Amino acid sequence: MSEPIWDPYYKDCPSRKLLDRIGDRWTVLVVGTLESGPKRFSELHHGIDGISQKMLTQALRGLERDGLAKRTVYAEVPPRVVYELSPTGRSLIEPLTALTAWATTHMSDVKAAQSAYDKVNVTSV
Repeated sequence: MSEPIWDPYYKDCPSRKLLDRIGDRWTVLVVGTLESGPKRFSELHHGIDGISQKMLTQALRGLERDGLAKRTVYAEVPPRVVYELSPTGRSLIEPLTALTAWATTHMSDVKAAQSAYDKVNVTSV
């Protein structure tokens, strides 16, 4: 049996949901934070400014479900839980780093374009 062909341009293709996960801002930041190694929830929460505990929990659960991160519970008192990237999750570091670099490099251009657009179009977003 041959490998299925995944086409995110087809509305029912599961690869589209994976792109949604990968493109989510919290996913990008969680993966970037986990790049340096395993972290506890509190370390992730403090390392990602503006993320709520709820959103961090959702991002981590999604990454774990998709096999991009793994959660390890250590039998200690109190229990210690650590998150880390899986090998598949680590393979995301390079493309996400490139996207992050692109965003920071071009942010001034984008801000200028937004300002110019907003001057012409009175009903800005």
